[in-house]
Amino acid sequence: MPYITVSFAQSIDGRLATKTGTSQWISGSGTLELAQRLRRDNDAIAVGIGTVLKDDPLLTCRLEGSASPLRVIFDSKLRIPLDSQIAKTARIHDTLVFTCGSASLKKRECLEEKGLEIRLTGSDGEERVSLPEAMLHLASRGCARVLVEGGAGIITSFLKTGMVGRILIVTAPIIIGQGIEAIGDLGIGRLEDAFKPLSFQVETVGQDVVWDLVFRKE
Repeated sequence: MPYITVSFAQSIDGRLATKTGTSQWISGSGTLELAQRLRRDNDAIAVGIGTVLKDDPLLTCRLEGSASPLRVIFDSKLRIPLDSQIAKTARIHDTLVFTCGSASLKKRECLEEKGLEIRLTGSDGEERVSLPEAMLHLASRGCARVLVEGGAGIITSFLKTGMVGRILIVTAPIIIGQGIEAIGDLGIGRLEDAFKPLSFQVETVGQDVVWDLVFRKE
């Protein structure tokens, strides 16, 4: 199984974005560079379809001289737009889309024509991609380290699986109030059941505070 790192930037009150979905850029330039280093150091970078639809990201490493990791999209119903940056650059940057059996065959064929690799998995019981099955497939193709960047739905789902080894949380000194929370319901009713790291480090990068939480050693 790959070593999974989750990374995201949030406001000090735990929001990934405002209630209208605005999120660029919550963190400062120093931690944006940290995000690029994480992409460089991982074999694959993964996001949910919500992030693709909202931000239309490129998901490449912008550090000079560094190769970009495999781009992985979790998209149970193949909603990824054919004119998205991901689809338009699939012949330049390797891209793998995990989807479920309910996905449109016609849409799959259109995406494959653009150069995206489509991989069918089982469902997690809620018509979403089985994350353990997806991770086993990534391991089989040599991905030892996987970076999960968001959004909130996929972050929450990965935490629920118990597979996450490390979480980096960049906290910016802003308060948003009502907005999109970074992590959803984990089913925790007692404080003693809360996620507790084996170790952690805290550092300040520019105006931001970076929490580096290790839950499982590599």
